Amino acid sequence: MGPEHVAHGMRVSYGLPYVTPDLVTAWERGIASPSGPELTALAGVLWCAPGELIGRPRTLREHRIARGLPPEDVARAVGLELSRYLRMEDRDDFSGTERQSAALAGVLELSLPDFVAVTGREGRLAELLRSAVDTRWQAYVRPVGKVVPLERHVLEKVLQELHQDYQGQMVASLSWGGNGAADQAGDAGRDFLERIVERFWAKAGPYG
Repeated sequence: MGPEHVAHGMRVSYGLPYVTPDLVTAWERGIASPSGPELTALAGVLWCAPGELIGRPRTLREHRIARGLPPEDVARAVGLELSRYLRMEDRDDFSGTERQSAALAGVLELSLPDFVAVTGREGRLAELLRSAVDTRWQAYVRPVGKVVPLERHVLEKVLQELHQDYQGQMVASLSWGGNGAADQAGDAGRDFLERIVERFWAKAGPYG
């Protein structure tokens, strides 16, 4: 099917009169992203599930669509008014209680990294991890534990390993010698810190 056929199907069968071949092409190229209703209509025209068009879900809305759930069902399962839940989807920041967060993780079958991301905790986690590897990691076990529901002994092991990896990399970079050693160490350190959450999940993954 060409973009013109897809656009026609969405206009006629799903009541989206503004969908043009150019808009469909923009979706294909990643220039624009379809909204929830647009994604559902697009999947209908292409005879597939919405989740097949998303790839790896990243946002709260994408996780819901990937599971094929209407927002009403998720809001009911979590114990929120529909309007409040939809606002959270719009902000991509779930701010429910611990019980509601646990219910959300269950109904959307979220992995631990996805749970942390959709509940808006990933930025805080990155901040804590950067401080932990740069100073005394022991002081950050409890704060990280408030963000990531992992057992204390697991967090201690992961933070200690991250700290050792970071400090070891910085020492190795400086030991290269030469006038550019400090710059090389700085570049290596920045790269490590930029990917700190990814490194954390790589080490914690088997436990989560």
